[in-house]
Amino acid sequence: MELYCKKIDAMGDFDIQKINSIAIEAGKRILEIYNSDFFDIESKFDSSPLTKADTCAHEFICEALSGLQPNLPILSEENKGITAYEIRKNWESFWLVDPLDGTKEFIKRNGQFTVNIALIKNGRPILGVVYAPVLSALYFAEEGAGAFKMTNSKTERLIREKSKTEKIRVVVSNSHLNQDTQDYISTLSKNADDIAYVKMGSSLKFCVLAEGIADIYPRLGPTMEWDTGAAHIIVKEAGMNIYSHETGLPLIYNKEDILNPSFITR
Repeated sequence: MELYCKKIDAMGDFDIQKINSIAIEAGKRILEIYNSDFFDIESKFDSSPLTKADTCAHEFICEALSGLQPNLPILSEENKGITAYEIRKNWESFWLVDPLDGTKEFIKRNGQFTVNIALIKNGRPILGVVYAPVLSALYFAEEGAGAFKMTNSKTERLIREKSKTEKIRVVVSNSHLNQDTQDYISTLSKNADDIAYVKMGSSLKFCVLAEGIADIYPRLGPTMEWDTGAAHIIVKEAGMNIYSHETGLPLIYNKEDILNPSFITR
């Protein structure tokens, strides 16, 4: 895997292999809880679920990243409080982390959850790692260096090619398919012979796009920056991008409101 790794200039003495290792180790800790007989489920302020695995992964990742670069801020979904924008707006670079993306999938025990770690610089992701512990699938990318998938020590580069079929393969969420998204998908049928649905959870929705398993992922509903940051650079390096549905511009990060706009990935 060393062939695909380059140093991150001015970010410290580490490379993406170290971030991959952190994500994999966090995944091992999540699996210990996932495979246990019982795990506590709490509700956060927005009524979304929180498990011991979320907290365990958060604590490990934050400690490990701080060990690599003590002065680089970390914005994680499981932070007790989001750092005020008056402070964040001065962050040139920071880690953006979702320790367990797809907690609902974790609770359902369907295996479709991931560990997400992104490095954001000047409002855009320049490095991203997405690890699916149950699948033993690691996706990673650096700006200008390509996107890759590693399974069982086999690494392949992800390069999107134009679909040769008139069928449009649309990624839809296992847990968050709303009416606005369904209405958007219905408009796609005007330009296609057929619509095929690819149901997936967590950041794996982006990863199947990067792999060429699907063609488009519309999300006309709420997501947060940590839901997309790591996967964003992966799909971008594979030849796609995540665009705001309203403006048509790529998503940006470290906004005053870290809620993402509705978006289309294609």
